[in-house]
Amino acid sequence: MKPTRLTTVLSSMLGQRWPAFIWGPPGIGKSAIVHKIAAEATLPVIDLRASLLDPTDLRGIPAIVDKQAVWCPPAFLPTDTDVPGILFLDEINAAPPLVQASLYQLVLDRRVGEYILPDGWWIVAAGNRQKDRAVTFRMSSALSNRFVHLDLDTDVSDWRAWALEKELEPLVVAFIGYRPALLREDPGESAAFPTPRSWEMLSDIIKKFGSPQACLDIIPGVVGSGASTEFAAFVKRALNMKQMEAIVADPSTALLPKALDGLHVLTTWLVHSADRDDVIDASAVLLSRLPPEFAVVLAKEMMGVNSSFSRKDGYKSFIKKNASLIAS
Repeated sequence: MKPTRLTTVLSSMLGQRWPAFIWGPPGIGKSAIVHKIAAEATLPVIDLRASLLDPTDLRGIPAIVDKQAVWCPPAFLPTDTDVPGILFLDEINAAPPLVQASLYQLVLDRRVGEYILPDGWWIVAAGNRQKDRAVTFRMSSALSNRFVHLDLDTDVSDWRAWALEKELEPLVVAFIGYRPALLREDPGESAAFPTPRSWEMLSDIIKKFGSPQACLDIIPGVVGSGASTEFAAFVKRALNMKQMEAIVADPSTALLPKALDGLHVLTTWLVHSADRDDVIDASAVLLSRLPPEFAVVLAKEMMGVNSSFSRKDGYKSFIKKNASLIAS
C-alpha cells in the first residue's frame, strides 16, 4: 500500500491491541510514518532497534529483595507512570533469532517475565524484506503470526506532495516527476542507490552547496551512478532562474518550455514559490497556457500549498472548463 493509505490504516488501528508489522525496502519512510501518526495523535514513541538488543536486555537483570531474586526491567520500556504511546520495534527481523524469541511474549502477551506493558501502549514493528539485500534473519512463524502484516510501497504522487510540503530542492522534485521510476530502485552492486531517503539527502546537499553544479561529483555517492548521470543531464537542460522569473513577469505571452523536463521544472518551481503573490497570480494565468496534464497538476498542488489560489479568476475559469480532469 502507498504511504498515505498506510498512514490512514495505522491511525485507524490505534487503540486496539493487535501489533502491526510494516514491511518494505530501505529508505522509503517506514519509521517516519510511525512517528508521524504518533505526533498527530500526540502520543510518545519509544523507538527500540531490535538489532541492537541482546536476548537478556528485555527481561532486565536480577536483584535480591528479601532474599529472593526479583527481575528489574530495563529503563527503556514504558512504565505505569508513562502516558500511553507507541512501542516501535524497528529492524525487528534484523535481530538474531534468540533476540526475536525474547520478543515473543512481549508482542503477544504484552509482558516479559515479571514486566507488564501498560495499557494504552501499542506495539508496531518494521523491517526490510529478504530480497532487499539488507541484513535480515528469517522471522520465525511463531513471531510472525503475532502481527498484522502491512506492505509499504513507494508512490510518486505521495512522495511529491510530501517533498513539496518539506520544501525539498525543486530540481530534485521536478526530476522525479520527469523520471518517476527513479524514485526507488532495488539495490545493486553499488553502495548508493535511489530511494526516497537518498533523494532527500541529495536535496539537503544541493542546498548546502548552493547548486547541483557545485556538487556533481558527490551525487553518484548519494543516488548511484545511473540516477546521477540522468539527474545531471536533466539539470543541464533545465530552465534557469532568469527564465522562470521572466515567465512570472509576463505569464500571458512569455515563451514557455515545450520539452517535458522544462515543464516539470517550471510547474514544480511555481508550487515551491507559492508564498509569492506574483507567482500565485502568474500561475493562475498559466493554467490556460500549459498542457492540460501539467495544468491539472499545477492547479491541484497550488491549492494544496496556498488555498488563496482558489480565488483567482484564472483558476475559476480553468476549473469550470476542466472539472472532470481535476476530479479524476
